[in-house]
Amino acid sequence: METLDIALPRMAMLYGLCLLPWLLLWLTGLRLSRDIGIGILRMSIQLVLVGIYLKALFDLNNPWLNGLWILLMLLVADWSILRRAGLKARYFFLATFMAVASSIIFSTAYLVVLVIQPEHYYDARYIVPLAGMILGNCLQGNVIALERFYYALRKNQLEYETFLMLGATRWEAVRPYYRAAIKAAINPAIASMATMGLVSLPGMMTGQILGGSDPWIAVKYQIAIMICIFTSTVIACIFNLKLSLNIAFDAFDVLRTEMVDKH
Repeated sequence: METLDIALPRMAMLYGLCLLPWLLLWLTGLRLSRDIGIGILRMSIQLVLVGIYLKALFDLNNPWLNGLWILLMLLVADWSILRRAGLKARYFFLATFMAVASSIIFSTAYLVVLVIQPEHYYDARYIVPLAGMILGNCLQGNVIALERFYYALRKNQLEYETFLMLGATRWEAVRPYYRAAIKAAINPAIASMATMGLVSLPGMMTGQILGGSDPWIAVKYQIAIMICIFTSTVIACIFNLKLSLNIAFDAFDVLRTEMVDKH
């Protein structure tokens, strides 16, 4: 069974649907016309360009080009994580990149090479969308972990310094904030797994079914991707915070506030 195409006139009709939320927001007094328009325009242009590139990527199926695309995704994600977490990229970029890249590459390689086992392990049809889905979900967890951890440290700086004066090591002093940040980062993934199938039908599974896949195959792929997302999020958040500790403090274990953007 082939997936039904959406003709251009019907795509134009789809954009017309945006008029309804725009009207409702306008009636509530929110003048967000410019923001909505820019958001929809950027989304459309970016996805069209990505679609053109991915079509060429899938046709060529070159391992170097596939790897280059994944590297680009990791670099963009790294910058986005630090910007949204309020940390200065010139200090934390390498540490965050190492943490996120290692977790994404490990989980994607495990899934593709050991679980799915395609004819070519570098097949763009598998590694590009799977790495993208894992990275996209891992990104939010890292933003939460970093933002919560450094916000808690700034908010409770006196308490942290009291622990140090009482003889605690840096790790002992930051451990309560570290644990709280990790818990906050992985809670959405746990909640999503606990309600999946009952509250929502996930996007990957729905897409495969619409594409003509057997529902049982779609279920197995969805389970696989969710386990990889959870694993990558935990690994990346733990490594990210651990590596950042060596950058964010001076020789006297005092937080270097110039590295953290004020909110």
